[in-house]
Amino acid sequence: MSTPPLAGAGIAPGPFSGPQSQAAREVNTASLCRIGQETVQDIVLRTMEIFQLLRNMQLPNGVTYHTGTYQDRLGKLQEHLRQLAILFRKLRLVYDKCNENCAGLETVPIEKLKQKNQQLKQIMDQLRNLIWDINAMLAMRN
Repeated sequence: MSTPPLAGAGIAPGPFSGPQSQAAREVNTASLCRIGQETVQDIVLRTMEIFQLLRNMQLPNGVTYHTGTYQDRLGKLQEHLRQLAILFRKLRLVYDKCNENCAGLETVPIEKLKQKNQQLKQIMDQLRNLIWDINAMLAMRN
């Protein structure tokens, strides 16, 4: 899975630089969260591949049987571990950028949220009743 580059979060921007591309490099918190989710999925996939390699890999017990295969699998394992480290660094950048973006936001207490939801439900019920009454009046007219 490939993910878009994280401009402004420590990852190099694309080949274009300058004022025109500044707007294109701006990343909002929702897209950062999506990038973070994709990165976590990549981390899980890489980890599963590492465990698959480890399961198929024989322990080095001094036997020279299939050393080429062992070296090949060891190289693949080291590459997966390197990629995994890169993904974790990317995830850390996304996490830090999200925290930075959300630092000034105020949280709504749960009691206020429940109260607002209750008010919205009452308004929807009133609108539903109003529509029902209008439909009943229109039906009586015909």
